[in-house]
Amino acid sequence: MPGKKLPYIQTGLILLLILYTLYRDFYISPQKHGDKEIILAYGVPQLELPEHVEFAGERVPLEDPDVWERLDRELHVNTFWHSNTIFLLKRGHRWLPEIEKIMNGYGIPSDLKYLPVIESDLQNVISPSKAVGFWQLLKSTAVEYGLEVNSEVDERFDPLKSTEAACKYLVKAHAKFGSWTNAAASYNLGMRGLQSSLKKQGVSSYYDLLVGDETSRYIFRAIAIKLIFEDPGAYGFHISESSLYKKEPVESVVIDHSIANLRDFAFSRGINYKTLKRYNPWLRKNKLTVRNGKKYTILIPVKNPENKFSGITEQKEKKSGIQTAEGQNEQ
Repeated sequence: MPGKKLPYIQTGLILLLILYTLYRDFYISPQKHGDKEIILAYGVPQLELPEHVEFAGERVPLEDPDVWERLDRELHVNTFWHSNTIFLLKRGHRWLPEIEKIMNGYGIPSDLKYLPVIESDLQNVISPSKAVGFWQLLKSTAVEYGLEVNSEVDERFDPLKSTEAACKYLVKAHAKFGSWTNAAASYNLGMRGLQSSLKKQGVSSYYDLLVGDETSRYIFRAIAIKLIFEDPGAYGFHISESSLYKKEPVESVVIDHSIANLRDFAFSRGINYKTLKRYNPWLRKNKLTVRNGKKYTILIPVKNPENKFSGITEQKEKKSGIQTAEGQNEQ
């Protein structure tokens, strides 16, 4: 009967009102972030590139349409790849200050700290080509720049030691190319590969090169990540301080003798094997062979009943063959 249609009509009108409200609020209503006004389309911010962008102290030539479009693409990809970028921001809070501190010691611009972000998402991953760690170092490159790599110890898995090796590479590349942008591009393409491409095409800048898709996107992704990290809220990322990953207090235990069983060693320090490997991923087997005159530093988490990531004074360990390093060392 006609009278029974009335509830359906009312329900339909209510749904239309809800849809209009959503449309009004999230499609045509400008949103504020600081002093910026962001236009939202279906809840998605309309991104605008800054008029002036620098990377490693060098101007990005946005007047070149190709450069503008490539950066625009990477900014959108990394802004709207929400879950991945959220975890980059979380991990970055923990690791980037330490990485930047090491880079400062080598005179490297702080923007290059975003290279391990785009290389590995700040994770100890292994690529199909067997590149390893935060900085995705091949074994030959790692050894060339001072890391130990063997069946028991692989320092490519140490985020801070591998940063030291990467810094040595970048300093050498900068001396060769005279540009930090080119040095960063060579980290992806290789010094020989970049030099060959520049020579063949008769140009001196990465921004003027025609290269493969991976390298052509490489620097632009780093710049996009930099823009997001410097102002997350402008790109829709509002992460509370309590949700960010933080440095964790550890004590440094200096080992000067071989350990036959790292599982048992972990138990002797009040932790389990999984925890030992979390803080020391460079240990690749369940044993550690220490040759004459060699020493290794193993990190042990400090139990903090207040659950705060604050500095904790360390005590010296008197057990034979194991010395706890003085001073606080944090991961």
